[in-house]
Amino acid sequence: MTTTTTETLPRSGNPLRAALRRWPTAAGIVMAVFVAWGVTSGADIAPVLTASGFVYIGAAAFQRRGAAWPVFFLSFAVIAAAGFTAYEADLAVWGLIGIAVLLAAYGLVRGAARPAEGMPLQGLAMLGFGAVAVAVLLVGGDLGLYLVAAGLLGHAAWDVWHHRTERVVSRSLAEFCVVLDTLVAAAMIVAAIAS
Repeated sequence: MTTTTTETLPRSGNPLRAALRRWPTAAGIVMAVFVAWGVTSGADIAPVLTASGFVYIGAAAFQRRGAAWPVFFLSFAVIAAAGFTAYEADLAVWGLIGIAVLLAAYGLVRGAARPAEGMPLQGLAMLGFGAVAVAVLLVGGDLGLYLVAAGLLGHAAWDVWHHRTERVVSRSLAEFCVVLDTLVAAAMIVAAIAS
């Protein structure tokens, strides 16, 4: 008796279907262009780095991989709202950190302390990526560009791990983020070299 799994079935040769399967990659490219266009300071990208950790801790707090996209849209709304103030980068970074603390508390009350790759690990990651974002706000200049690029590349590796293990966030979000993080990091390095 033979059984066929979806992993052994050939993929359709239809290029439209193939493109539709890669929509997170396409969305990541578009978002990276949107985010990196005209950026000259690492502080401009510090909120994006903070949001990268924020999305993961949010999904861990809700204990649903599918919660990652709504949490992403929340982070985008916070960053956009902060853009209407004189302290846009600072307000976005600190606002996301504050909301992340509330999400972590919510998750812990709901019993999300287990498994270890959930709230505990995502809390440490949020702490690390948030700390780098705050450091970027403090140092500025070329060092800020390099710091935010290093943080984003670190998060891209984080995305790859979560994509492969299918933990905490949806695969589509992890794929989107690895493309976004990598391209924006490359743009920050180019901006630092060009300045």
